[in-house]
Amino acid sequence: MHIVVHSSLAEIDAKQWNRLLANNNPFVRHEFLLGLEKSGCVTPEKGWQPMHIAVYQEKVKSKLIGAMPGYIKSHSYGEYIFDWAWADAHQRHGLDYYPKFSNAVPFTPATGERFLTDSSQNPLAIRKAIFNKVLELLEKHNLSSFHSLFCTQSQSDQFASADFMQRQSTQFHWQNKAYANFDDFLDQLSSKKRKNIKRERRRVQETGIQYRWLSGEQLDQTASQTMYRFYSRTIACYGAQSYLNRAFFDYLTTNFSHQTLFLFAEFENQIIAGGLYFISDDTLYGRYWGALENFHSVHFETCYYQAIEWCIKHGYQRFEAGAQGEHKLARGLEPTTTYSSHWISHPDFRRAIDDFLESEKQHIDHYKTVMASHSPYKTEI
Repeated sequence: MHIVVHSSLAEIDAKQWNRLLANNNPFVRHEFLLGLEKSGCVTPEKGWQPMHIAVYQEKVKSKLIGAMPGYIKSHSYGEYIFDWAWADAHQRHGLDYYPKFSNAVPFTPATGERFLTDSSQNPLAIRKAIFNKVLELLEKHNLSSFHSLFCTQSQSDQFASADFMQRQSTQFHWQNKAYANFDDFLDQLSSKKRKNIKRERRRVQETGIQYRWLSGEQLDQTASQTMYRFYSRTIACYGAQSYLNRAFFDYLTTNFSHQTLFLFAEFENQIIAGGLYFISDDTLYGRYWGALENFHSVHFETCYYQAIEWCIKHGYQRFEAGAQGEHKLARGLEPTTTYSSHWISHPDFRRAIDDFLESEKQHIDHYKTVMASHSPYKTEI
């Protein structure tokens, strides 16, 4: 095996990279990650310095058999697994927490593979080579830590077997339980939750708002401009950081339209709200939304109900609506554990953070128990 660290995904063959994907997760595909770099959303100047690990079968880069997307980070923005307290603790003790090494999809709190291996080779040996390279890079570049964010449970367990620390978080996901239609889904909810959803949907329908999904060739520059306007408005309204730019939205419509969906809400011949979605082979991912005006219940319809209905219609198994949001529980999304893995270089901080993660896990387990007790679904007797 021969390992190369690449400063851009453009240096790695797209077909070989995508061939290693065990599923069709949109965010780990070469096109998506490359688009973040080409559009200027991910650059060293913005605190995301690409440092992708590639494992080749031979020194001549003929066959890619393993890979890990990675970035040297000078901050913790755009990660959604919060380690600000860890950075503060380092600083108070006169130590630098930044730069650090993040194995993540920038600005994307969605679970997926965080390292890729060729199953026809020796996955265990490839994985070990990648892990060893990570530790070598931490020492070489004087990095405080390594963070694999929103990795699968299986990969988090594999990290743990190599002495990386495991951290758990909670999101709210919707699961398709072989529903025949949206009413079939509603029938599984408690009477109170079912009535509330019907009331919210009815308010939107009575207003006269109509929805349409766009994908593939339907995504053009006009649609891109409209979707970016909604994204920008939401960012401005909530005072959030604008991680994505117009160039990235244009890139999606020309280079990634087969796994990108725009959902537009129309009222009196005007598009008044929109949602940005992505798809794998079995999962719909909701990422951003926006609206021109505060129409009653349009947020819920655009961000949840239309998505659930789309999943049922197309036989998709899961809908992930992004990070946080207990209000999602009342709309049929259930608490789901997400995972990340960490390596802290300083031994004293490593022990302290390990203790913290154990305590945090107990709080998260309690939180999930409380959330489960408020399930919107009917209680079976």
